[in-house]
Amino acid sequence: MSDSPIVIVGAGQCGQKAAETLRQQGFEGRIILIGDEAHPPYQRPPLSKAYLKGELEASRLFLKADDYYEKSGIELKLSSPVASFDPAEHTVTLESGETIAYSKLLLATGTKAREINLPGTDLDGVHTLRNINDVDRISELLNPDMRIVIIGGGYIGLEVASALRARGNPVTVLEGADRIMQRVVSPDLSAFFHALHTEMGVEIKTQARLAALEGSDRVEAVRLENGDAVPADLVLVAVGALPVTDLAEQAGVDVDNGVTVDGQCRTSEKDVYAAGDCASFFSKRYGRHIRLESVQNAIDQGKLAAMAMLSEQPDYDPVPWFWSDQYDVKLQIAGLNQGYDRAELDGSMGDRSFAVRYFLGDKLLCVDAVNMARAHMMARRELASG
Repeated sequence: MSDSPIVIVGAGQCGQKAAETLRQQGFEGRIILIGDEAHPPYQRPPLSKAYLKGELEASRLFLKADDYYEKSGIELKLSSPVASFDPAEHTVTLESGETIAYSKLLLATGTKAREINLPGTDLDGVHTLRNINDVDRISELLNPDMRIVIIGGGYIGLEVASALRARGNPVTVLEGADRIMQRVVSPDLSAFFHALHTEMGVEIKTQARLAALEGSDRVEAVRLENGDAVPADLVLVAVGALPVTDLAEQAGVDVDNGVTVDGQCRTSEKDVYAAGDCASFFSKRYGRHIRLESVQNAIDQGKLAAMAMLSEQPDYDPVPWFWSDQYDVKLQIAGLNQGYDRAELDGSMGDRSFAVRYFLGDKLLCVDAVNMARAHMMARRELASG
């Protein structure tokens, strides 16, 4: 079994970084990187920003040059969905029927779009945005007069609203909660971004309870529970993401809001690891299991998982950080604000350069910095030092 390759399921940013790290650390055995998409590993953050705006060519999304994988001895299997894996037999079976033995297995399966259970979601013109093909389909349909309705006022929904307004489309955002980005930022910051989008011509409806998507063959409107109909030529469903854990669950691997791993990215099954958006790891910093959906976590945890396959490493326990670009505003977040009891403003919202610091008692939990890169970097250092 030790002569079998290391197999990585998921050819995204996490899986790519893990394969790259194995080679950098001197691993000379076979590495097989399996992806279900036709594209080699690529960046996802620009999809809802520059790529959707048409400002970035697809070729610039790819993480490595075309010949990198062959030169590095990494066997890249694209368009190869995995059907199952067997921890006892140490095998992975593809939907094509091919079976691959592994010495160690890394699950880097990422997330999938959360679905909504409403009549009409199967109509033409209803989309999600998770990969290159999603953006390409939307871009092919777009014209400046097309009325866009975005269901969900979180990061992705608002980034897409920003990108589509830049293309000239009329945009309406429907958010079921009392305010946009309610789960992740303070009420004052929600109000700031609400005002920003309104100023840029986006109509935002909060407390928008959805009843159905309506149309004959194509979507024509989103019907609300109060009877209002919001006209729509294209609907984007952006209500969050779910970790892709199907393979792990079928194999009997422990799952709880993600594939459960320890500080070494090890799952409950021998020689099976998980990292990135799909992995739920125990954080001593926060005293609980957390799952992070961010590029930096995908890169850092993918790297650590690869190194942990080769030798014991310090437990993974980062200061989480994220960012969102909307119009000319960059929001950078350091830490997690869950459970805060006080928020303090540093700077001026009117100047579009400020930071919100979140505390629990005297303990700093998180800092949201808007167009204040220095405040963001200082916050990461402060949080890392405890």
